[in-house]
Amino acid sequence: MMKHIKSILLICSLISAPVLVQAHCGACCAGHEKHGKDIVETAVAAGSFNTLAAALQAAGLVDTLKGEGPFTVFAPTDEAFAKLPAGTVEDLLKPENKDKLVAVLTYHVVAGKVKAKDVVELTSATSVQGSDIDIKVMGGSVYVDNAKVIKTDIKASNGVIHVIDSVILP
Repeated sequence: MMKHIKSILLICSLISAPVLVQAHCGACCAGHEKHGKDIVETAVAAGSFNTLAAALQAAGLVDTLKGEGPFTVFAPTDEAFAKLPAGTVEDLLKPENKDKLVAVLTYHVVAGKVKAKDVVELTSATSVQGSDIDIKVMGGSVYVDNAKVIKTDIKASNGVIHVIDSVILP
């Protein structure tokens, strides 16, 4: 079952990725200077956030994260989503669970641009979802809730992405 869902997610992300990039750049770049990729385009281009991209699409949050921002996104990799208990991702992607999916995804987003050098000075940050995310430094690594930050300061035109190794839940 999980293998089947992963195939569906991959197909969704392959279909939506070019559309997302074209819709954004075609709509706003005419007549003015090109800019860097936004958070969604950056995540899609990285290739390790297919599940996140599919979840953002299902939750209707693509346009939000393509917005002006700035945003800081703690982005779980495909491997992070795979760590969730069996059936969790599939359940969250069901239309009847859209509110729950939106809550989980917006818990990964903080308003403003918070770079790694700033994150290490914080003990918490308020997510767009409304709950606080705990931040701690242990053994030279930064953790948001219980997820380890594995890559920092990936620049996007409307914010910054920090890659985490687990999905965090509100």
